[in-house]
Amino acid sequence: MSAKNASPAVDVATARALIANNPDTLIVDVRTPGEYDSAHVPGSINLPLDQVDAHLGRIVEDAGGRMLLICQSGARATQACTKLANAGLPAATVVTGGMNAWITAGGPVERGRERWSLERQVRLVAGAIVLLSIVISIWVPAARFVAGFIGAGLTFAALSNTCAMGMMLTKLPYNRGATCDVDASLARLRAPGLRA
Repeated sequence: MSAKNASPAVDVATARALIANNPDTLIVDVRTPGEYDSAHVPGSINLPLDQVDAHLGRIVEDAGGRMLLICQSGARATQACTKLANAGLPAATVVTGGMNAWITAGGPVERGRERWSLERQVRLVAGAIVLLSIVISIWVPAARFVAGFIGAGLTFAALSNTCAMGMMLTKLPYNRGATCDVDASLARLRAPGLRA
């Protein structure tokens, strides 16, 4: 499969079977540390999507074993998978439906303090901006263009499978949680023969 095609993906049942049959399977959660702290697959490695680019070379060089990528719904894991494949690591696979599907299918989950998912935060912020701009447009007609801008941004986000608003929201302290030790996460990705 070329890096430009759809990312390789497996459903939750297949992912659980891969993990059960091969304990060296790496589960890499690319959500924010806050989302990861809220609920994650036991034994998974938190490496937020915004850290994948910064450490792409090291991930590709050190990665050992089968790598399953998971996020909340599958979109960020797909982005990470594409980046890894384009950098020369074709062995990464996306868990279809992400944590939403994992939890629905009854997969094991370690839970912490409940936080809103990034997708839910984007819906809240976008909806609030649109609503506020429409209300303000009663007195300031030009405010309706803000609603149009948000609509255009959401359309672009859907078509490009990226989200500028979501990436901005990942920077908020709320989404940082207990912070992610990127070096520790990267060390856990290393092939057994490369581990220190």
